[in-house]
Amino acid sequence: MAVITQQQHAEFLGHPKGLYVCFFTEMWERFSFYGMKALLFLYLVKYHLFTDEHGYNLLGAYGAMVYAIPVIGGLLADRYLGTRKAVIFGATLLVLGHAGMAFEGHQAALVDGNIMRDETALQYFYFSLSLIIMGVGFLKPNISTIVGRLYPENDPRRDSGFTLFYMGINAGAFLAPLICAYLGETYGWKYGFGLAGIGMLAGLVIFITGQKHLQGHGEPPVPAKLKQQVFILSIEQWIYFGAFCGLFVVWGLIQTHSISTQLVSWLPAVSPVIWFLHLTTIILLSGIFWFMAKRCTTVERHQMGALIAFIIAGLLFFSLYEQTYGSWVSLSDRVMDRTLLGVEWTAGQLTAIGAMFILLLSPFFAWLWPFLAKRNLNPSKPLKMALGLLFAGLSFLVLVWATNSPMPNGLISVWYLVLAYLVLEIGELILSPISLAAVTQLSVSKVVSVMMGAWFLGTSYAEILSAELNKLAAIETDAGVITDSAAALAKYQDLFWFSAQIGIGLALVYLLLTPLLKKMMHGVA
Repeated sequence: MAVITQQQHAEFLGHPKGLYVCFFTEMWERFSFYGMKALLFLYLVKYHLFTDEHGYNLLGAYGAMVYAIPVIGGLLADRYLGTRKAVIFGATLLVLGHAGMAFEGHQAALVDGNIMRDETALQYFYFSLSLIIMGVGFLKPNISTIVGRLYPENDPRRDSGFTLFYMGINAGAFLAPLICAYLGETYGWKYGFGLAGIGMLAGLVIFITGQKHLQGHGEPPVPAKLKQQVFILSIEQWIYFGAFCGLFVVWGLIQTHSISTQLVSWLPAVSPVIWFLHLTTIILLSGIFWFMAKRCTTVERHQMGALIAFIIAGLLFFSLYEQTYGSWVSLSDRVMDRTLLGVEWTAGQLTAIGAMFILLLSPFFAWLWPFLAKRNLNPSKPLKMALGLLFAGLSFLVLVWATNSPMPNGLISVWYLVLAYLVLEIGELILSPISLAAVTQLSVSKVVSVMMGAWFLGTSYAEILSAELNKLAAIETDAGVITDSAAALAKYQDLFWFSAQIGIGLALVYLLLTPLLKKMMHGVA
């Protein structure tokens, strides 16, 4: 009887209380992240007068590093820090980074045919991005891992729990553009960026005060090891010192977003950020494949292989999805009538539409999967990957339709964007939370944070691929304003049609792979 009482005390609305701590921490972290991201491209091309191509390059480089560093953060948490300390450290860096973004300096101006920028302000900007990148690296993989550990193995509530957690992510992603983007685009960029930092501070406070509900899952694996002295510092102190040094490496790398380097003659010239990404991937995959070959049973090896296929599906999906913060934003800003429900919204605010649909549809999907499972009708995880990719492709067909249907004033209706977001977010809800759950189910327990980091590393490649896709619609502007709407619509149409073909084609590939991947999962639901 006492056991039942403890179990009831540890839960709220059918889920562990720790889920809600993670929910609200991630909600405020995403508030800060998406509040800043909704403004980033517009800030670059309108305030610092970057070209479209350079703006997309920085968007891709920043996104790539934001999702690459979690590989390191996940590894350090697995082996030394534990997820709780890693999340607190990451959140602290994020607070500092978002606070730094509030310093905008002087606006760039065209003087005698040359663009004059405030280089000091740009250095503050780049260093603030570095703090955010490093902070996400320690926070992002580890808070997702805590959610997975709150549920026993094969607990049928796991998928629903991750879907609810995903609602927390999107609650922050919904509120942030509405408020931060409005302040940034209307009153000044520093106000939007500054409010995003306040949101991150709220997330840090919630996590620290709610640690008692994490059931001890976030503690260091070997606490005594952290205190072990190596030269003059403990291992824990070396980790923090290494992260501090890493900030300056990232600071240097992020500034090379539009510089291409050819290391050897038979390889293409790419930016140092991409070389860093390649090196990180080689090291990570070498370690994963060695672990699979030497430390895994046959069943574990098959399951890890299936998980890698899911990670690749996520990479491909988000290569399309991340255009919502690039080409979709520039489309909204330049060639769209943004009047919706009697209100004229800013382009940054419209990025909230996607999160709005996640919030509206998440309860339905949280109910749908258990409902179908009870009737043996729940689609397998591989089939969900195929469906997610299909909906991503279909969302771009909606935008192709939009670019073919301008109004008499040459602009397209905002309702096409609303419909495109609806279709895209159905795909995201089918694919993304289920993939996160698969990481915790199919990974060998010793490397679950590393595999969560691998998921985010796949997303980092998605950011680079998305930037390359965005650049297919790069447009010459006058301080961020286009001069030929018809030519711009034609460019956007070509990009969206190509993106639609990618999504639908990949969906067919994963549909064909579904029987093989189900077999490799060995009964994992």
